[in-house]
Amino acid sequence: MKKFKFKHGVLAAALVIGFATISPLVQAEEGTAGKELFKGTPAGASEYRFSEIQFLNNTTGRAAGNGFLIGTSDAGASWQSIYKGTWQFTQLDFISNTTGWALAKSSVTGPNALIHTTDGGSTFTKYPTGAIALERIHFTDAANGFGYTKAFAYKTSNSGKSWTKISTPANTRYAEFEDAKHGWALVVVPGYGYKLYRTIDGGAKWAVKLNVKSDEVSGGEIFTKGNEIWAEFYGGAGMSQQSYSLYASSDSGASWRKVISQDTAGGGPAPGGAVGIVTEGPASPGGHPSNFQLVDGAAILAGYSPAGEAIGVGRSLDAGKTWTNFKPIKGYESVISFTSKNSGWMADTSLTSPSVYKTTDGGKTWSKTISIPAKAE
Repeated sequence: MKKFKFKHGVLAAALVIGFATISPLVQAEEGTAGKELFKGTPAGASEYRFSEIQFLNNTTGRAAGNGFLIGTSDAGASWQSIYKGTWQFTQLDFISNTTGWALAKSSVTGPNALIHTTDGGSTFTKYPTGAIALERIHFTDAANGFGYTKAFAYKTSNSGKSWTKISTPANTRYAEFEDAKHGWALVVVPGYGYKLYRTIDGGAKWAVKLNVKSDEVSGGEIFTKGNEIWAEFYGGAGMSQQSYSLYASSDSGASWRKVISQDTAGGGPAPGGAVGIVTEGPASPGGHPSNFQLVDGAAILAGYSPAGEAIGVGRSLDAGKTWTNFKPIKGYESVISFTSKNSGWMADTSLTSPSVYKTTDGGKTWSKTISIPAKAE
């Protein structure tokens, strides 16, 4: 295997035009391939690991971790180095092959920084956020986006250079806005459980759309696309197991269906009481939910089971009327990026088996595209 002949800037330029001007530098295979990409000292650790993956379409995507960002233009058959440095990536949010944002740490225990790129990820500019400790971001175009902390929501109209706080209900623990007017907030109610609120006027007024009783409250997540809303509520956790419930609405929260209701021995009962369509999520038994996507008419949830050494996905193709958990593969933690109901990628984000996998059948089967060597050189 030949060593790299191109500098990172040239590689990123190739990303900008769809990798069309260079031949693949690293084939997706074990051994030499990983060693070529993951040379040097990782940021903040002794070994490299994946933390995030994002595909823009069925061929072009990126995977990131502690001190690196790599890209592919052939669905993962080959990968190129885009960035190597000190940023430890926690989230990627590209809106095109050139323009994107990321949340990344400069130290293991430090807060997330907001960084911006217009050259595909070769270079980044840091946008100071002051006391706003962003945990998630989502940009809808080159100027407008939303940012979230543990308890608050913010919006920007200048690419993230400044932020304006959005009014949310007291005790909000997760918020999600689809546009400037329409948003959702998951609220913790001490002694009861959770309430899910909706706003249609940018946060001026909020209305309760779902009540979920729970013995334990540890947060949750919300996912929206048009009139389809999915909400995840966490119960207790223990013995490497997580109890949780997943609800779905196809009419903007007017009615709800409980899809997953996972009780566990270590975490206790799932929030909400009623039995769901299925009693276990993906990567069971006792699996933890990972990220969730609404794409191409499919609702897809990633899951991982540390105790079972399994990662995988489950999905619904009918807004939660039915749910299927697919057979998992060996792994320890996971994050997914799907571009259609059938085409997707999954990264094992653990130190034990850091790899990227591809599926063309919605998660029924997976093939490995690249692995990080057990020890970095």
